[in-house]
Amino acid sequence: MAGREWDPLDGVFAPPFSATTGVAMEILGLDGDGRPRFRRHGSFLEVGPGTGVIAVSAALAGCVRVVATDISVAAVKNTGMNAERHRVGDRVRAAQGDLFSALDAGERFDTVYWHSNFVLGPADHRYETVHEAAYVDPGYEAHRRYLAEAPLLLTEGGSALLQFSDRGDLGRLRDLAAGCGRELDVLRRRTFLEGTETIEHILFEVRIAS
Repeated sequence: MAGREWDPLDGVFAPPFSATTGVAMEILGLDGDGRPRFRRHGSFLEVGPGTGVIAVSAALAGCVRVVATDISVAAVKNTGMNAERHRVGDRVRAAQGDLFSALDAGERFDTVYWHSNFVLGPADHRYETVHEAAYVDPGYEAHRRYLAEAPLLLTEGGSALLQFSDRGDLGRLRDLAAGCGRELDVLRRRTFLEGTETIEHILFEVRIAS
């Protein structure tokens, strides 16, 4: 992917089985063909890195400090493995935690990014597979927390980014944003085929409502 080789681990969402990671690379400008949606020489926080393709690519693109947090121990290990493979282990820190719980007190970032598990599930849903965890958010609780907390982790002039999909509940997402005093600005849209289905991914910037 992106002209580089990556080590995948069992139990981690595997990019070759879905176009979504490639779309994320494109939508962020990490594929080299578009204007980056982050400060190249700044700090970058990714929530849910999985194999670490985005986090490592951000470091390779020039970010001087990258933090990647994942609730999955296997994903944290996988991200660290790929950071070492591409010789950016000194700039990429992978940490285990739920959303922002693994961050040090007072940490701030120029860019905060989450390619979310955009499918709305029942509040009591229990995951049965790795792929479910990558796609389904029970009750959109994680989305509510991200919308509320991500803008508070930014440096001055920083950006909180959320990659969402039209397979998710856009109306519910906007209601959640409004409910916690946030606005969603569309930065980029990309459509692609997943099997026989045409899907649109949307990159939002999450702002504190004025």
